[in-house]
Amino acid sequence: MNFENTEKEIIQKPKSALIAMSGGVDSTVSAMLMLNEGFDCAGAIMKLHPCVKDAEPDARSAAQKLGIPFYSIDFSSAFNEQVISRFISAYEQGRTPNPCVDCNRHIKFGRLLDKAHELEKDLLVTGHYAQVIQDTSGRYLLKKGADKSKDQSYVLYSLTQNQLAHIHFPLGRFTKVEVRLLAEKANLSAAKRKESQDICFVPDGDYAHFILQCTGKQPEKGRFVDVLGNDLGETKGLIHYTIGQRKGLGLSMPHPPYVVKINPEANTVVIGKNEMLFSKSLTVQDINLISVDKLDSPIRAKVKIRYTQAEQPAMIHQTGMDSLVIEFDEPQRAITSGQAAVIYDGEFVLGGGTIC
Repeated sequence: MNFENTEKEIIQKPKSALIAMSGGVDSTVSAMLMLNEGFDCAGAIMKLHPCVKDAEPDARSAAQKLGIPFYSIDFSSAFNEQVISRFISAYEQGRTPNPCVDCNRHIKFGRLLDKAHELEKDLLVTGHYAQVIQDTSGRYLLKKGADKSKDQSYVLYSLTQNQLAHIHFPLGRFTKVEVRLLAEKANLSAAKRKESQDICFVPDGDYAHFILQCTGKQPEKGRFVDVLGNDLGETKGLIHYTIGQRKGLGLSMPHPPYVVKINPEANTVVIGKNEMLFSKSLTVQDINLISVDKLDSPIRAKVKIRYTQAEQPAMIHQTGMDSLVIEFDEPQRAITSGQAAVIYDGEFVLGGGTIC
């Protein structure tokens, strides 16, 4: 498949936009760019969880600087149900979730997009580094951002045609350096603001502690076992481990120990050697296809199994309405249940789903 010669810009004379704002440089410059293009804009911040840093003062200040209305919208109940609960449940079942995907699907491009419609705004605009393109058939496509080091298309694979029709990413054609320069030239205070790389509701990265705080209960301790089932000692509970983990196991073995499997039914964490972490195939469920409705036959494409990984060549087979099997050319390390597998056809996201 080749979309390069069929693309055109999504914006076809919409007049207004709701800007998701955090007070940071990306969302502030996104709002400025939309204003410069003549859009009637309003800003909005989502209130999500007590553990999320309160960015409302910065966001409100940025909106005032730009002279646009500002809304503070409480999505905490929906966020708890659709993101936090899923996050906790996944770890309790020995999986490693990607909460940014759930937040994009259900909150940012779900509830907030609904709010944009309610406010009679044509578009929902965010500061993601990605691009929405419409081909000559009218289908909406998701394309990588121009800044490959900041490209966020991986966490946007779940966007549907209906959502993509009402979304715009102004930063998709810029690099991060260019965005900061735009902010500096406009004398925006957000130009110097440091960006966060962490999950917003776990800023210190201690997922297990966060889960303990939320649930108020200690996880059931289990057993470490080797690949033959031999007992190696006691675990602290499944929420403390993920596939490929080496640090924090507290095991003394003849070889460096790695978590190679997590068995929630038996409450065991299987320990093995690094070479046991490699596999050539995986199964994906809860799929969303963007550039096509379905795969009528197997295709060759490239696939990422985690946000920071380079795309890897593979064959993709659709095995059901909601499932895919991916067979890589070369074995991949630490394929992890709960993470997203995202399929790329050149610069475009074909689709993706959850590794099971």
